[in-house]
Amino acid sequence: MASSDLEQLCSHINEKIGNIKRTLSLRNCGQEPTLKTTLDKIGNEIIVVNELLNKLELEIQYQEQTNHSLKELCESLEEDYKDVEHLKENIPPHLPQVTVSQNWYMKSRLTYCQINDVIKEINKAVVSKYKILHQPKKSMSSVARNLYHRFIDEETKDTKGHYFIVEADIKEFTALKADKRFHVILNILRHCRRLSEVRGGGLTRYVIT
Repeated sequence: MASSDLEQLCSHINEKIGNIKRTLSLRNCGQEPTLKTTLDKIGNEIIVVNELLNKLELEIQYQEQTNHSLKELCESLEEDYKDVEHLKENIPPHLPQVTVSQNWYMKSRLTYCQINDVIKEINKAVVSKYKILHQPKKSMSSVARNLYHRFIDEETKDTKGHYFIVEADIKEFTALKADKRFHVILNILRHCRRLSEVRGGGLTRYVIT
């Protein structure tokens, strides 16, 4: 056996012996009352950190799903907008001229940017709502706790497993007004199959699809 191989073998054995000594030392430390209390605290902190990591993972998954849905929604709306523009530019000459204000899609003089702005605000409301739902109850303020209980009360069997908001969430988390234009945009989103409605108990729930 070469001297270099022997040195490597000795180094490996010494490393193993060192690991065994440290393990035995830690085992002995665990028997001392003062150190045992410290180790218990460390163990509890590890459990808390693990729970936070699990919640963070859920939040990341939710954000990824939301971003994916919004990307598909924007692509769908852009295609619809291009179709409308194409129809406007290619109306046969023998047909009566149709003004923009008579077109159902542009009836309220909505633009793609306006629709996109509303989508961003809806996303903001969804993120704010589910951030509270994923928040540890012990760390909630009284306002957040009241909102949490309202969110739970608004859930139904039809919304289980889906993200949804109601008009109260729009008012709570955004500067949008639930006016006629807002509802026109919701109709467009439903037409694009990006939103659906679940009604019940005098409440309309807007479900992200």
